[in-house]
Amino acid sequence: MSDPISALLLGIIEGLSEFLPISSTGHLLIAQHWLGARSDFFNIIIQAGAIVAITLVFRQRIWSLTTGLGERANRDYAMKLALAFLVTALVGLPVRMAGWELPETVTPVAWALVIGGLWMIVAERLAERRPDRSDVTWTVAVLVGLAQVLAGVFPGTSRSAAAIFIAMLAGLSRRSAATEFVFLVGIPTMFAASGYAFMELWLDQGLGEEAWGDVAIAFVAAMVTGFIVVKWLLGYIKRHRFTGFALYRIALGLGLLLLMPSGV
Repeated sequence: MSDPISALLLGIIEGLSEFLPISSTGHLLIAQHWLGARSDFFNIIIQAGAIVAITLVFRQRIWSLTTGLGERANRDYAMKLALAFLVTALVGLPVRMAGWELPETVTPVAWALVIGGLWMIVAERLAERRPDRSDVTWTVAVLVGLAQVLAGVFPGTSRSAAAIFIAMLAGLSRRSAATEFVFLVGIPTMFAASGYAFMELWLDQGLGEEAWGDVAIAFVAAMVTGFIVVKWLLGYIKRHRFTGFALYRIALGLGLLLLMPSGV
């Protein structure tokens, strides 16, 4: 049954939470508990909307990298992006095929939110003690790739949070530089993950009956909201810590544990 209002709200929630270090999984879990569960296809499509958004935000950076590979700095940065993506793919695909993933239910997601929030506070404090560096090293690239796999295994971890703070602890201490690298790595990673999930769904179940109007509404809402959020976040982190997001995660995780049934 079509419900364009809930589709619009779910798209907005996806766009708001996908790139902030607060876990889109946790927010969609809560939202779909109240607004009604949606198909796997619907969830894949709204994530695709968020991917398009971040691609549009970084379109000039992507263009400058792809057209400037003759310059050593651009070539080096692009190779490190490729390495981070390859690490994610080579480690993450066997993990996915083996089924090593916690269920997307309240208890594991809530604990991931709480633990991740505490980790963000500690990690940022430790990173601030390091020299201010914006150069991406090969070590940072490898660790960012592994952090993305970890986030996939533990729903609620937040891919962006895990990868950004690993990068900062590994030496990329400047928040803006770490965030840009993680977001750029996230573009091929999320496109690949969504494409793989779509193929799995199509081969196993087919697409079934979808309310295509709802899907379109949610896709556009996720794309527009995601674009606005990423643009805002890139400015925000130049002047502020991530502490507010960490405290929000902890409060949300504790609220889930206390107020929602564990089987959701």
